[in-house]
Amino acid sequence: MIKELLLLGFALLLAGVAIPLVTAGADRKLARTVSLACTVAASALLAILSLAVLLSGEVISWTAYQPVAGFTLTLVIDRLAAFFILIIAAVSGCVAIYATGYVEHLHGGSRRNLLCACANLFILSMVLVIASGTTLAFFLFWELMAASSFFLVMYEYDDPESKKAGIFYFVMTQLSTLFVMLGIIILYGQTGTFAFTHVPAPSSPFLTAAFLCLFLGFSIKAGIIPFHKWLPYAHPASPSPISALMSGVMLKIAIYGLIRFLLYVFTPDLWWGVLILAAGTASAVLGIIYALKEHDLKAMLAYSSIENVGIIFVGIGLSVIFTSYSLPALATLSLLGALFHSLNHALFKSLLFLTAGSVVYATHTRDIEHMGGLVHRMPYTSVLFFIGAVAIAALPPLNGFASEVLIFISFFSSVAVANPLFKVLIFICLALFALTSALSAACFVKAFGSVFLALPRSKESADAREVPLPMLAGPALLAGACVVIGLLALQLFTLAGYSVPIPDMLMIGVLLLAMVALTYGVLYITASRNVRISGTWGCGMPSQQPLTEYSGHGFSEPIDIIFSTIYRTKIRNERTFFDAAGCIFQEGNAEIRLLKVFEEYLYLPVARVSCRAAKSVSRIHNGCLDTYLLYVFVTVLVIIVWLGWFA
Repeated sequence: MIKELLLLGFALLLAGVAIPLVTAGADRKLARTVSLACTVAASALLAILSLAVLLSGEVISWTAYQPVAGFTLTLVIDRLAAFFILIIAAVSGCVAIYATGYVEHLHGGSRRNLLCACANLFILSMVLVIASGTTLAFFLFWELMAASSFFLVMYEYDDPESKKAGIFYFVMTQLSTLFVMLGIIILYGQTGTFAFTHVPAPSSPFLTAAFLCLFLGFSIKAGIIPFHKWLPYAHPASPSPISALMSGVMLKIAIYGLIRFLLYVFTPDLWWGVLILAAGTASAVLGIIYALKEHDLKAMLAYSSIENVGIIFVGIGLSVIFTSYSLPALATLSLLGALFHSLNHALFKSLLFLTAGSVVYATHTRDIEHMGGLVHRMPYTSVLFFIGAVAIAALPPLNGFASEVLIFISFFSSVAVANPLFKVLIFICLALFALTSALSAACFVKAFGSVFLALPRSKESADAREVPLPMLAGPALLAGACVVIGLLALQLFTLAGYSVPIPDMLMIGVLLLAMVALTYGVLYITASRNVRISGTWGCGMPSQQPLTEYSGHGFSEPIDIIFSTIYRTKIRNERTFFDAAGCIFQEGNAEIRLLKVFEEYLYLPVARVSCRAAKSVSRIHNGCLDTYLLYVFVTVLVIIVWLGWFA
């Protein structure tokens, strides 16, 4: 029965691909609606399948295709795969509901049909990556996922911003695929099989090389610093439902790949865990620091995704370290924290991207400095965004708090590690992890305040209206999941068979609700009913204008100055005066410029070297057939000599 559900889910996703393609030449809303309905139905079936596997522990195995012996496309769904398929299903269904209202406002006519088709193909490819039973199938579906996501990023291909984002994404995703392919080839050379076969210790240099290749491949796809630059380019350029899928789900596919190979293939060394922990900590801290300086709403969410993926890597790194020190209980706790945060981040980040898309839909801008006052014009969207902001800021009793508490407990339990040097390392990482949590709260105070509170700072924001019902229904389901999973975190772990040392969030939620109700009741009874109306002090200005409000720039300026060595901040201040002595101020212009450090010092130098190398190689392409035949002859001769020498 479970296998039939899987096949039916695949069939619905394929139907979601085919239906809009059949009518690709015509701009028909019905085809898009049916395609997205197939997505919702497939997501429901895959969610049921995943829950059945998670609760029963049954492993589904199915050989889909075997052209020759040794090359088999096998699908295997165990509890780990089922957990990540559940993430895909939960997010995809809600995104598809949202997209039924969002897609229709996009321009492009029949191009919207291709968007729906590619979205279904993208979802299908991610499920197939998770369900791959061999490394060969994993690689093939990984490349399908990369290709389909590239077309989605390039939806607005006539926009220069989208073209730049597409180039960034294409280069980085193909670089990720290259490293994954190299890792799989090295593993095949060591094991002689494409199966996920466990390789016993000790690890050889070849296995270490395979791990490093896979780690780089998964880090690039997950957006770990310094391989993160494609996220703040690709996410703002993509349609908001696609941004939600990429940030909420696709990044977790890289997390799944890393965990799958660490648990089922490698016997990790201690320094592997240190590497993962260091990369995760750096990404978490720098990701949220760069998010704070962003004023493009979707770019801010993209940098926040880098932070949260870093948090997940921290949990995985701690798990590997504790495993190396033979502390299985702490290793399990850390891994559970990483997995739980993977689920939680998928939910609240998809919620935030969808509600951000609603804001952009209503205001026609991504710049938070041109927003404001939307809480009165888009009350339902503001509540949903607020729930996502509270969850991602790890405030109780929502789900982000529960998963981060698990990782904090893992840090605090590291006293069981005997090596004092590792205690120092873990203490430093703990301090940076705590800093990350504080900065995350500050970042989303800025985001919610700048977007929804105060007065509108543009005509578009003043004229904004609430979005259609489907664009509220999808995010509402995600918001409900954030609340329910946060409140029932302890009960869910108990149901899954794990005993974790976290408080009963349901009780905490009830107590917080009671405190709020009691405080409101006391204030309502004791507060004065007298009304006094007066103007606030406006710094000597005769009238208050929306542009004089406390802005996002003003909120983040102190943090920009604190982290100026990281931002490479340059402050430009131009002033003119009425008098020659410079006493009576006339007008001025101040600007804070932030250098794109990784782009300027890492990406562009590599790009310049690559261009010079390409120009050197292009000189041998002289267009002469005789020269090309000579190249072929020399190549064949070298291969024959090499085979004769080493065979």
